[in-house]
Amino acid sequence: MLSVKRALATLVSQYRLNTDDKDLCRAQFREFVHQVPLMYFIVSWNAVALAFTFRDLAGVLLSCGLAIVLCAVSAVRGIWWIRNGRRSFTDAEIIRTIRMTGILAILLTGLFTAWGVTLYPYGDLQAKAHLTFFLALTQISAVFCLFPLRSAALSVATVATVPFFLFFSQVDDGMMLPVAIMQTLVSAGMVVNLYKYNITFSKLITSRKVLRHRQLEAQRLSDENRKIAFSDPLTGMPNRRALLSRLEEITAAPRECAGRLAMAFIDLDGFKEINDVHGHQLGDELITEVGRRLCALRDEGAMLARMGGDEFAVLFEGEAADAQAARFSDEALRQLAEPVRIADRLFQIGASIGIAVDTDGVTGPFELLRRADTAMYAVKANGKRGVQVYEPGLDEGSIWRRRIEQEIAEGLGRSEFDVVYQPIVDARTQTAVCVEALVRWPGRPDGPLSPDEFIGIAEGSGSIQALGMYVLERACRETRGIPGLRLSVNVAPTQFKDPDFCNHVREILDRTGFDPERLQLEITERHLIDYPERASAAIDALRAIGVRFALDDFGTGFTSIAYLQSFGFGCVKIDRSLTSRLESDPKAGFLIAGLIQMARGLDVSVVVEGVETARTAALLKTAGCRELQGYYFGRPGPLEGVLETQVLMGDSAVVA
Repeated sequence: MLSVKRALATLVSQYRLNTDDKDLCRAQFREFVHQVPLMYFIVSWNAVALAFTFRDLAGVLLSCGLAIVLCAVSAVRGIWWIRNGRRSFTDAEIIRTIRMTGILAILLTGLFTAWGVTLYPYGDLQAKAHLTFFLALTQISAVFCLFPLRSAALSVATVATVPFFLFFSQVDDGMMLPVAIMQTLVSAGMVVNLYKYNITFSKLITSRKVLRHRQLEAQRLSDENRKIAFSDPLTGMPNRRALLSRLEEITAAPRECAGRLAMAFIDLDGFKEINDVHGHQLGDELITEVGRRLCALRDEGAMLARMGGDEFAVLFEGEAADAQAARFSDEALRQLAEPVRIADRLFQIGASIGIAVDTDGVTGPFELLRRADTAMYAVKANGKRGVQVYEPGLDEGSIWRRRIEQEIAEGLGRSEFDVVYQPIVDARTQTAVCVEALVRWPGRPDGPLSPDEFIGIAEGSGSIQALGMYVLERACRETRGIPGLRLSVNVAPTQFKDPDFCNHVREILDRTGFDPERLQLEITERHLIDYPERASAAIDALRAIGVRFALDDFGTGFTSIAYLQSFGFGCVKIDRSLTSRLESDPKAGFLIAGLIQMARGLDVSVVVEGVETARTAALLKTAGCRELQGYYFGRPGPLEGVLETQVLMGDSAVVA
């Protein structure tokens, strides 16, 4: 009786400690609920078997009375568990139910043991052997069924084993001592396994809890990353990717009637000159003000997106989409023609707006976007500052594109292109450790074009293959003799279409004598999405000779994190869209710091782009970034000028 009291006290105290971890408690309950009915069934069956064995040896009350009580209690509890085991329990109900079941298990085991000890003197040799067997079987079965609950199982083992050993080691002049010792050893082995099982089970639940926490954290970061990927960091409105995603949704959905879609494409006139003369900061403020004006004009249900630079697009949906597009465009043209005040100065801009309407009900949304863009360029070609509705004749603008394609091919033969460099610096010493090679077209007979104007055309025409190899070879030759300086070169997505891309890179390295381990090729997610197999093969082949690969524009695409492990990048370049928010948005700082720590954990180096102020550089250095790039350290220019500037900056950093 004393052992039963101690077992009950131990059960209550140990279980109270165990319920502090509710996740572990719930997991134990889920395992426990499937085994409880089995425990009650075994107790009932053993009671019936023992009563049957002693029916003619002991009195009816002693042999069958307690058996009926044990079977009745077991049946009631077993049926209750079968009916209620699948329902949802609260934490309080779980604690109360398991505690009650544990206490009943101790009482039933103790009662069964006491009953068996009482019956033992009445039996013959065969009956005593049966009794010993059923007592041991009941004890082992109860402990096994209570394995998920260490305190309950340990208490049941104590209640059953101690009396069993004390009794059977003394009866029949010690004849049953070997049985008592064997049962005690079996119980001891079960207790050891019980502890091991519970330790393993607890570790498993803890690891699941940690994994769930990490998954939630990863999902939070992914959601934040996705939000940034689909919003413009400067204006807060949807960006190009968000608009294209909406167009894909419309393409997949059934079209109900004609005229339900219209697109307006807006390009600011005079913005580039203001941005070049007065700097990016003022240009950003101007774009922000334009975004506010356009948002104020937007009809409810229309989607306004910043496409990049000084371009905006508006998608109209509904029966009156064409009328809404015309009204919005006229009002936007008037509003954007009014002077904009920034930093106590007035700036005059304008807008060229193209409109495309799905009047026939069969024009796809992406074709609408192209037509609106074509109409906008028609306005540009006719003096700017106006609105143009798309007409089929406007496609003649493609003639200009074909002319540029021809000029690119001829310009490569006439050495019209140039290579400039922008430094990537050590965050601590602010000295250049790498330079990024960038292409320019200063020798064009009709005047220079910016890379944004001709790179896309080169990609579409296939000229990017020759242009990219020209930049790579010239950069390798010009930087070869500068020891310790790494070279980073952008690779266009369509270059992977060339099956000889890797061979061309190897030939250039051999021809120039440039060390492959100093070369880094920058690619974006688009490479991996458009040409995953070729990209993977090219990366593996060039990495084998020492070339490193960097994932550019990291942080702007919600799938980037998976690519770090899949493709084995050695470096990531965090996009300036995140850096530009660093000084004004604390969340951007946390996100950048998280990306840096995550990349470092994957043994991937980090370069942060778009550093334009000393304060931004200091914040990124504090966040753990080791390499920085941006106008603060130098604009793209000739290699000699870039290196001279870096020597001066490095000296000033050391002195400071």
